[in-house]
Amino acid sequence: MAQALPKLFTFEEFIAWLPEKTGKHYELHDGIIVEMPQPSGKHEKVTGFLAGEITVEYKCLKLPYFIPKTALVKPPRKSSGYLPDVILINDANLKNEELWEKESTVTQSESIPLIIEVVSTNCEDDYYTKLGNYEAMKISEYWIVDYAALGARKFIGNPKQPTISIYHLVEEEYQVAQFRNSEFIVSPTFPDLKLTANQILNSAL
Repeated sequence: MAQALPKLFTFEEFIAWLPEKTGKHYELHDGIIVEMPQPSGKHEKVTGFLAGEITVEYKCLKLPYFIPKTALVKPPRKSSGYLPDVILINDANLKNEELWEKESTVTQSESIPLIIEVVSTNCEDDYYTKLGNYEAMKISEYWIVDYAALGARKFIGNPKQPTISIYHLVEEEYQVAQFRNSEFIVSPTFPDLKLTANQILNSAL
């Protein structure tokens, strides 16, 4: 018996469909609505720690940035919309974002200095789908924080170990630097950020 294919949603249909005040979060992946699992406590501790540290940096530098509670990233010309764990928004460019005012959605790299994804059960999305789309959008810096070493060996090495991968756009292609243990991370957006991989990874404990 043939199975019916799932309905594919446009981004506009997805926005109109999104339920309010349910406490649930959804993403759109190439036209398919995906309910995001409730994050673990460890995941939330790492996310909160990083959001706090990044906030201190941009405030010290007096940059027109902020970190929203929930904001969607929409790759142009795709029926997709992602909810990053941490997204740094450049307020100065929001006047150019047609979807921001009503839908809290950004589509331009000039609006997004930095995205951070903390790896959980959907690690394939972080390492494959989102990595490719963020690179295509020309988002200058993308962190994948894999505190539980869930990523594939081709991404985090063999044997697998907790790793922070920082992807930085160089001539329109991502170059990656990886940090573990007591190594100080290197962020092109915040070169004075003084954090070791362990400080970030152990914030889950």
